[in-house]
Amino acid sequence: MSSSFVRMRLLLLLTAPVTGFAKTADPLSGAGLRTDLGAQLVQVLGGLGVVLALVLLLAWLTKRFSRSRLSGAHGLRLLGGISLGAKERIVLVQAGDVQLLVGVAPGRLQTLHVLEEPIQLQEQKETTDDGGFGQKLGQLLEQAKGKG
Repeated sequence: MSSSFVRMRLLLLLTAPVTGFAKTADPLSGAGLRTDLGAQLVQVLGGLGVVLALVLLLAWLTKRFSRSRLSGAHGLRLLGGISLGAKERIVLVQAGDVQLLVGVAPGRLQTLHVLEEPIQLQEQKETTDDGGFGQKLGQLLEQAKGKG
């Protein structure tokens, strides 16, 4: 076979879908082609809408169920925390009947203090006259500095 014949067949194979698509259109007005493109555009945008809706639904489900799992997993609860810097935090964790102050930094967790008397947060106590979590944590840190 000659190389021109091979080139011609390759060209026909590559353009076959395009010429097949163009056959449905009116060659003079191109009206059928515009209708087909419009239908395809609607189909593509509809598919994109469905995919975006699924992504948003999955994100919402993940957020909803991961929060409920972490809040009471195996008797552990995160009661509060204070940011000390860009990546450092102090958090108050309830583990059963024990409350712990934990220092959190990248790649490191350290127990700072085990509370002998659990802090009663405003949600848990009847009266709210003696300050919030931040004030209690500040008092505990001052006591820890005095002892150490």
